[in-house]
Amino acid sequence: MQKRRPRDASSTRSSKAAVKAGQPFIVITGLSGSGKSQAIRALEDLGYFCVDNLPTKLIPTLARLSLQGDVQKVAIVVDVREGTFLTSFPGVFRRLRKMRGLNPVLIFLEASNAALVRRFSETRRPHPLAPGRSPAEGIKDERTQTHPIRDLADEIIDTSDMTVHDLRRFFMGLSNDQRRGGLIITLLSFGFKHGVPLDADLVFDARCLPNPHFIPALRDRTGKDRPVVKFMDRDAITREFITRLEDYLRFVVPHYVAEGKTYLTIAIGCTGGRHRSVMIAERLTRTLSGIHGTRVRVRHRDLSGS
Repeated sequence: MQKRRPRDASSTRSSKAAVKAGQPFIVITGLSGSGKSQAIRALEDLGYFCVDNLPTKLIPTLARLSLQGDVQKVAIVVDVREGTFLTSFPGVFRRLRKMRGLNPVLIFLEASNAALVRRFSETRRPHPLAPGRSPAEGIKDERTQTHPIRDLADEIIDTSDMTVHDLRRFFMGLSNDQRRGGLIITLLSFGFKHGVPLDADLVFDARCLPNPHFIPALRDRTGKDRPVVKFMDRDAITREFITRLEDYLRFVVPHYVAEGKTYLTIAIGCTGGRHRSVMIAERLTRTLSGIHGTRVRVRHRDLSGS
């Protein structure tokens, strides 16, 4: 099992202000080409008052208007297109978290270098930080320069393999989650051959377990299918792996809740992301749903049709 550093182990990302009750105020930022425009359109469809490319210095003004009832359910996009963003945004967002009655949530969108380069190639747009240079150079610079802002985020979303429909489903779930509060746990199955998810807090490797792919009758099935579940349940090592993983998560998740963390992404990987990781993610859904102060959702990144 591989454990990645908890997203908010020593940063402000877990600020309890992010989960307090109050006027919703969603701030979307992230890397150029990561899907911010699609995200803001999804929130607009959900009834949010949306502003794209808002100047950083106007963010507190819009927040105050929201608190006065002039606008409700606000969502904005801010990024490097605005000249003072990199230097002034961290301080502005920290002030938002101190506003009484406001519930600001910072969402940082990112994607792999390959995905971003492909998107810039498809749109033929220059990178905002690299006019006259290659998109790859701009992407590298932006990833470095936005790191302090990424550290502030309540939620980091890797959109490399997400469609517009995936983004819409995520923000629909986020809209519901904001009304209810608490720790939202995402159980994410994936295949290592397709890359490790960038937005995972904890990563567990199930490739040490017997692989149903090598059983002809199970190859075309998935970890959701009863025959695959029975095959894995019959194996003593698999049963012990799941038991130990459940024990660890039952221990650590309540501490994330107590510390005020808003989101926790637990990724379980196998080779292709269709059998072992899917079965274990589904099993953990039942295990974690009983922990007080949490809500659990499951996503199978590399399962065809999911």
